Amino acid sequence: MAELRKVMCVEDDADIRDLLEFSLGTVGGYEVLCCDGGAAALAAVDGFGPDLILLDVMMPMMSGPEVLHALRQRDTSRRVPVVFMTAKAMRDELEDLLEHAATGIIVKPFDPVSLPSDIRIYWEHGRGPA
Repeated sequence: MAELRKVMCVEDDADIRDLLEFSLGTVGGYEVLCCDGGAAALAAVDGFGPDLILLDVMMPMMSGPEVLHALRQRDTSRRVPVVFMTAKAMRDELEDLLEHAATGIIVKPFDPVSLPSDIRIYWEHGRGPA
């Protein structure tokens, strides 16, 4: 199995992007690229080549599920594991998100100390759609 090295984070909230950069970059030691929305992520994904994508669900312009759909249409990102991030923690809403072919879900607020190991679990046990 390849190593998890590069994580793309797609999040419209600047404070959360800063926290993700600290958590995954400084604490986790990953190479991190944060994008402020779906259009920026789609423009950068091929050049960055992430091993895993953390994707906010509720964003202006393009929702997380819309971004995921666009990522799945590309040969370069079709098999990249995508983990949704959401503040919605109702069971039926979480199940609906998983139906979009996401690898998993991180519920906000997340623990910045445990986030690097949390995403590693998704990386090791769920590598996205076949």
